[in-house]
Amino acid sequence: TPTPDTTFQYGFCLSKSRQESELRYAVTILDSLVKEGYEHQIDCMVGAATALYILGEYDEGRRRCEAILRSKPDSRAAAELHLACIDAAEEAEQRRAKKAAAGTAAVAALGVAVAIGGMLVSKR
Repeated sequence: TPTPDTTFQYGFCLSKSRQESELRYAVTILDSLVKEGYEHQIDCMVGAATALYILGEYDEGRRRCEAILRSKPDSRAAAELHLACIDAAEEAEQRRAKKAAAGTAAVAALGVAVAIGGMLVSKR
């Protein structure tokens, strides 16, 4: 069986992956190490928060960073990742709002076109 250090190294490496399944597995591994009382808990938590950020789960990543910063306020990695999660969440929300506005505008334009078409047909 692998040692906790080997398990940590594996999980931490997976936390930087681009594959969703590996990122989710990294979170599982790192969270289980924390629950087992592994000595490098902050590093496990940063790795899990990193994986969540890459997955686009910005709110959960932010919450994890806040938990780290409560116990270790000088953690530069957690502070930087915390800000990145906040920025990314705001950008994602702005993109959603723009998409919704564009969809509404397209529906309105289609409605106007149908109305004009209807008026032209009725004049004949």
